[in-house]
Amino acid sequence: MARNTLDTTLETVIGYTLRIGVIAAAVLVLAGGVYYLIENANTAVDYHTFHPAAKHSLDLSAIVQNVLALNSLGIIQLGLLVLVATPVVRVILSVIAFALERDLLYVAVTVVVLAVLLYSFLAKGT
Repeated sequence: MARNTLDTTLETVIGYTLRIGVIAAAVLVLAGGVYYLIENANTAVDYHTFHPAAKHSLDLSAIVQNVLALNSLGIIQLGLLVLVATPVVRVILSVIAFALERDLLYVAVTVVVLAVLLYSFLAKGT
């Protein structure tokens, strides 16, 4: 009976984690978007020229600096990072859940999934 209680508790924690992550991401992106529109309300739009984001603005440290400086694009990027991080946190919680259940096969499979996710996020592409 304790195992069912543990399963239910872990499923509840994982469910709340996913909900909180998605809601937090949505709030951050919405707030950043509204702030961006307010900041740029009087800016003339130039649709004839494409202006890509600077490479340095895509680094985690630059995003954090932009958020601390209350830059609207930094807030939007933080929201997107939270959205991407939410499933990663779910996989981490799954590793913990399977370890508590002593299901070594699922721990191993989930650790491999986590390693692939982290590698895809952290590896510098060419």
